[in-house]
Amino acid sequence: MAYLEHILYLDYNSTTPIDSRVLDAILPFLKDNFANPSSTHHFGQSINEKVKQAREQIANFINAEPNELIFTSGATEAINIAIKGVSESYSNKGKHIITVSTEHKAVLDTSKDLERKGFEVTYLPVQPTGLINLTELQKAIRPDTVLVSVMYVNNETGVIQPIKEISKLAHEKGALFMTDATQAVGKIEIDVVDLGIDLLCFSGHKMYAPKGIGVLYLRNKTKLTPQMHGGGHEQGLRSGTLNVPGIIALAKACEIASEEMALNQRNISALRDKLETELLKLPNTALNGDSENKIYNTTNICFKGQDANVLIGRMKNIAVSNGSACSSAVVEPSHVLKAMGLSDDEAFASLRFSLGKYNSIEDIETVISKIKELTQPNFKYA
Repeated sequence: MAYLEHILYLDYNSTTPIDSRVLDAILPFLKDNFANPSSTHHFGQSINEKVKQAREQIANFINAEPNELIFTSGATEAINIAIKGVSESYSNKGKHIITVSTEHKAVLDTSKDLERKGFEVTYLPVQPTGLINLTELQKAIRPDTVLVSVMYVNNETGVIQPIKEISKLAHEKGALFMTDATQAVGKIEIDVVDLGIDLLCFSGHKMYAPKGIGVLYLRNKTKLTPQMHGGGHEQGLRSGTLNVPGIIALAKACEIASEEMALNQRNISALRDKLETELLKLPNTALNGDSENKIYNTTNICFKGQDANVLIGRMKNIAVSNGSACSSAVVEPSHVLKAMGLSDDEAFASLRFSLGKYNSIEDIETVISKIKELTQPNFKYA
């Protein structure tokens, strides 16, 4: 792809390039097919039919019903709508929520907001592998617990939580189960019925669709108090003119993912394994996260004694992530790695490599060579 010719991009968990086939699918809806699908005239209704077809295609991709999907601007909005909406709807049952200390900030910050409004939130710890302890979860669920929210695949380490077992524990005690599946949808097969998921959130830009489109799956009969008002769109649960190009794009991305998932998994996992194996041969390195229960495109490695920000700055044409949060010029160590037991220094020395379908073996060999060069003891920065 032209925009990847001059950079080795290993930051696919952050965002993905748009697949050219997805771009081709949405161009007509950016030009000629521009009508508002809520309009009553024939032009608007013709676009509405396209939206209905796309909704059905996306729903089928996760084995949901079309009316169980709420289109949003992305996973962050979907998460906010889900957690706040469910908590408000079921507040008569209780005001207790359970989540995990390694969740994305969209979940953690939303939970903190609810705490300020009188809700109680239990933040489950994780083991050094990044996995939760199911016994601890079981003990934490109370009669007044309304929601258990656990991320499917961690965005920093790639660790996969045992979602089916977690949902079963939640349901056995009368709680709803939600998962932020942003890093899972499009990479692995997801069946919301088989997994027992009540609410699921994901974004298009993590699976080769554009930014600005997301989905909240809401199992039928699950109550949700609207958080946005003004027009009654999406069954009154998320008002606002639909992002038609984004919806069309997401449907096409789901179609492509369904066709190519097995191929992508085979190719990308081979590249990831080579990268991980070679980098872990370097002295003073350690893998962050479980070595088996993780998504096939991600590895997070600690280069002890190094500064990840310096390493990133020295790799001018290589895009990787350090997992740190930068805000108002204050750099903090990754809350995910800290929750797994790493020290501040170890967290600051860690790099996340997340691969995608446009990576090649030449990319991986170049990155390995560059990391080896930068981390050798006698390396002198220019």
